[in-house]
Amino acid sequence: PDQQATLIKNTTVWTSEAAGKLENTDVLLEKGKITKIGKSLGLPKGARSIDGTGKHLAPGIIDEHSHLAISGGVNEGTQAVTSEVRIGDVVDNEDVGIYRDLAGGVVAAQLLHGSANPIGGQSALVKLRWGAAPEDMKIAGAPGFIKFALGENVKQSNWGELNVLRFPQTRMGTEQVFVDAFTRAKEYEREMGAYNKLSKSQQKAAEAPRRDLELDALVEILNRQRFITCHSYVQSEINMLLGVADRMGFKVNTFTHILEGYKVADKMKAHGVNASTFSDWWAY
Repeated sequence: PDQQATLIKNTTVWTSEAAGKLENTDVLLEKGKITKIGKSLGLPKGARSIDGTGKHLAPGIIDEHSHLAISGGVNEGTQAVTSEVRIGDVVDNEDVGIYRDLAGGVVAAQLLHGSANPIGGQSALVKLRWGAAPEDMKIAGAPGFIKFALGENVKQSNWGELNVLRFPQTRMGTEQVFVDAFTRAKEYEREMGAYNKLSKSQQKAAEAPRRDLELDALVEILNRQRFITCHSYVQSEINMLLGVADRMGFKVNTFTHILEGYKVADKMKAHGVNASTFSDWWAY
């Protein structure tokens, strides 16, 4: 549908900024953008008017942890490290959940890989544009994110008796996955860096290191070009990943779920990590 200029009249506007809550206020939208906020705004020619009396207007909700609009499953659970796979390759623009989320006020989301493995796939950051093509849903220039996970899912505790072969099967194995992966990433970065410093004639004589998409993503994390959203519950594991991150020289951007985060809030603050939890504390 064509965008139409819209004036919302006489409503309560929650700015989520220093201005706080504005009573009996008008909001004008033109070409999909808010252009004016104030009292007794005039109605532009051709614009529609919505009476907001007795209603509330708030900024759109940004869902930091969504599995919406992902085609064919959210988990590539066959390996412990799958940092090369990308949710952006399987965005389903026809998922009716997009329409329903918009109706509930959600305007943007991070589409996350699942929590089957310690190091999962890369996120897609999207605006919920109902009717748009998958590529047009993606937020242009958005930073890269990736899913990490801790807990029962990554060690396959509840997967059944057939799932007892893939490493890790324990919490100590989970820690070692992170250490091994970033050790390999650092070696890979050194090899690539050394090769790229050679002259063109030297590069021809040398054998180029093999490109590894899995390790490329981990090198991006080390260089603050890709950011971690980590599925987390208990303090012991949150503590563990913070320790590994400090040792290996990377940062965790967000602990999502983070049910026992309050027990290690001081350590999270020292590391500089964000917390994203359930508004109702879920099954706590």
